[in-house]
Amino acid sequence: MAIPVIDFSRLDGDERAAALAEIAAGFEEWGFFQLVNTGIPDELLERVKKVCTDCYKLREDGFNRSNPAVKALAALVEQEGEGLAPRKVEGMDWEDVFTLHDDLPWPSIPPTFKETMMEYRTELKKLAEKMLGVMEELLGLEEGQITKVFSKDGDFEPFYGTKVSHYPPCPRPEMVDGLRAHTDAGGLILLFQDDRVGGLQVLGRDGRWADVQPVENAIVINTGDQIEVMSNGRYKSAWHRVLATRDGNRRSIASFYNPARAATIAPAIPAAADSGDYPSFSFGDYMEVYIKQKFQDKEPRFAAAAATKNMVD
Repeated sequence: MAIPVIDFSRLDGDERAAALAEIAAGFEEWGFFQLVNTGIPDELLERVKKVCTDCYKLREDGFNRSNPAVKALAALVEQEGEGLAPRKVEGMDWEDVFTLHDDLPWPSIPPTFKETMMEYRTELKKLAEKMLGVMEELLGLEEGQITKVFSKDGDFEPFYGTKVSHYPPCPRPEMVDGLRAHTDAGGLILLFQDDRVGGLQVLGRDGRWADVQPVENAIVINTGDQIEVMSNGRYKSAWHRVLATRDGNRRSIASFYNPARAATIAPAIPAAADSGDYPSFSFGDYMEVYIKQKFQDKEPRFAAAAATKNMVD
């Protein structure tokens, strides 16, 4: 099984209808697909790769010395050497990670990191807004409706953040997750993943894990839980995970275009004939539940957030 790869530039030509159909199928059948020819310059993407790789080199010693998963794995391997049965590291990920947001401090080394990543985030935000427009068209929504919901009718800015991760080589990848299986909490996620080292997998509708294959300079698109609610289950957020690997240091740069915490999320289209409507709730209430239950089923998260809203109402 291969995740769809879609030429985004076809939206501007005679093949627009076919491209829209492919994007709709990607949303409905996978919740994941890859875009190529997005309009983001390859030269910028190459600079992003370099500054993020250079930044990790400065963090590598700290990861190896103090990351909790590294320590936990070493302890389990030592116990195994003493004759105890092998066990898997629980509740931790083999991941080095930091976040970028306009209101937070940025790494100052390498010197070109901030300039490059600010330029990249600007370009990616444009792509996110174009994709939301495509989604509105496919769902039959008014132009700008998703952004209007995310911004609480323009009272707040939608949240836009970026997570820079590396998944270093792991001596015992069968004993620890790169990143545990989960769905994403927010709206639209745009991922610039490593184009050489794989490991990202998505759970297909058939219950089998499928690789999100590395494609040079592609942007991986996936939908979060809030889009599932707004689409009343038509565009479901997909479970995904990252496998730890022995070889290669996998780079992953995920950007999240999410509602403001004050935004009220509710179904924007009718439910399918064989299912009921999703609940409504504030995104802030949902995030309070999500941070405690990220790696658990999403349906109880929806119910818990809705219950909080009903108590307030």
